[in-house]
Amino acid sequence: MTESLEMYLETISLLHERNRVARVTDIAKELGVSKPSVHAALHELERRGLIRHEHYGDVYLSEEGKEASAAIRRRHDLLTSFLREVLGVSPATAEQDACRIEHYLSEETMERIALLSRKSCP
Repeated sequence: MTESLEMYLETISLLHERNRVARVTDIAKELGVSKPSVHAALHELERRGLIRHEHYGDVYLSEEGKEASAAIRRRHDLLTSFLREVLGVSPATAEQDACRIEHYLSEETMERIALLSRKSCP
C-alpha cells in the first residue's frame, strides 16, 4: 500500500476515535487536500476492501481496514516513543518525524527498534 493510502486509513481511524464519524470534508481538512483527492483515495481503499463509503455519506473501515490502520498506528506509536524516549527528541519533533518515516521502514527495522526500545526503557 502506498504512503498516501496509509495516511488516509490512519486519518479515517483517528477521525472515528475523535468524532465517532469520518466524512470526506473532515478527511480533506485533516490532510490538507482537496475533496476530489479524498474521493479518489477512498475509491481505491474501497476497491481494496479496506473501507465502505456511503454515497455523500460517512466513511467506515472494514475489519481488514481496522486491522491495517491499527498496524499503521502501532508503527507510528513505536517510532514516536523510540524517538522521544531513546533518542531524546522533543515530543513535537518526534511526532512529526514518526509520521514521515513510519511508512518507509521495513518490518525488520521496526522489530529492531522495538527491541532497542525495550532494552532502553524497562
